[in-house]
Amino acid sequence: MYNFPITYEPPVYRPPSEGRSLLFQVTIGCSNNLCTYCDMYRSKTYRVRPIEDIKKDILLCANSGVHGDKIFLCDGDALGAPMAILEETLLTIQQAYPDCRRVGIYATAENILNKTEDELKRLNQLGLEIAYLGLESGDDKILHMIVKGNTSSEMREASLKIKECGFKLSIIAMLGVGGQKYTEEHIEGTAKILSDTCPEFFSFLTTFSVPGTPYHTMVERGLIKPLTSKMLFREMHDILAKSHFDLNPVIFRANHVSNQHPLGGTLPRDKEVILQTLKQWMANTPEGMFPPKPHQM
Repeated sequence: MYNFPITYEPPVYRPPSEGRSLLFQVTIGCSNNLCTYCDMYRSKTYRVRPIEDIKKDILLCANSGVHGDKIFLCDGDALGAPMAILEETLLTIQQAYPDCRRVGIYATAENILNKTEDELKRLNQLGLEIAYLGLESGDDKILHMIVKGNTSSEMREASLKIKECGFKLSIIAMLGVGGQKYTEEHIEGTAKILSDTCPEFFSFLTTFSVPGTPYHTMVERGLIKPLTSKMLFREMHDILAKSHFDLNPVIFRANHVSNQHPLGGTLPRDKEVILQTLKQWMANTPEGMFPPKPHQM
């Protein structure tokens, strides 16, 4: 057990693939913090931490013998921090953890578009290798409904921009986020974004109405009708079936705690096997059944 005075401001989140990564908070909370479905950072006021505090944490961990093979920079969209903060953070990581294989970060389309190509390339050269972008949906009506803060065209532009600057891109989409009313639009729009951008990593999570969020209120009032398990499997199937991954191989995962069954593979190589699995799940799932909530799994 390590014993050193680093204080994280909870709650702290990271992608499933960063489960063994060392976490450092560069920003606190989320600069948008308006997404109707999300309660992750509602208890926090967004701010950028002083660079002296960030460097102190990094050096204290390193000097205490804490391993840092992979590092993830929190909170919700740390890429929105000023360049001077990010550069100094990455330079300190290079100093403290010269054997670090990869540094990752959450990003929004706005974060990416607000930085120049030269700035993004500089961050990539300093070891910031992978960005996780919450696309959620490729449909503008749904993005507006959930107050995501970006349009589908901005999502596409940002995705292509950060890939061109040397980053590996991991895109996350939310099954069922548009409810039953917009499921077709969600399928078509999301498949188009995926085909246009071909991220190196792609994952699904399942939308649940979290008490206390505006999304939950809309579900309670009948304004959004959640998808059944069969409908969710069908949405996943159709998004993947309509997506064309022609630019590079895509590592696909649907292994978030919200997903009813884990699923994964490499696209397009494993696409047909994955689609057949989803067809079997659809065939074996009774009508009217809803997925268990994550705490029930």
